[in-house]
Amino acid sequence: MTDTDLLAAVAAQEKTLVFERFTLETVWTLGTALRDLALARSAPVAIDISLRDRPLFHAALPGAGPDNADWIRRKRNTVLTLGTSTLAVGLKLKASGETLESRYGLPLRDHAAHGGGFPLLLAGLGCIGAITISGLPQVEDHGLVVEGLERHLGL
Repeated sequence: MTDTDLLAAVAAQEKTLVFERFTLETVWTLGTALRDLALARSAPVAIDISLRDRPLFHAALPGAGPDNADWIRRKRNTVLTLGTSTLAVGLKLKASGETLESRYGLPLRDHAAHGGGFPLLLAGLGCIGAITISGLPQVEDHGLVVEGLERHLGL
């Protein structure tokens, strides 16, 4: 799959992976489902679901370390600032030869354009938070988030 194809796929995912309703029960169900998916693959990841103003779910699986928590923080900041997937941001920057700093003025110490951060989208409101995974190669981090969302939303 080319970067152009991948970017188109991410754009389609962001249009379809939207919640009609989002509650704390939704967070728990989705978070534990993502954890179960990762455990089934022995994936050494950290998983985070946060609203703009507070974390709601966080899990670190065997093999995940402190650096994964920092990657989550940076990816989450990027999603919350730009309202889109970190994989999409990274692909667009790669195509243009720009960086987060040069294009958006975002410092790399607080932002990352690597896959695994996905907007928590609520119908009628847009991006209300972020779902973030760190620990695998970036396309796999993104894929795990998407798989969990697709299963949860029945798509």
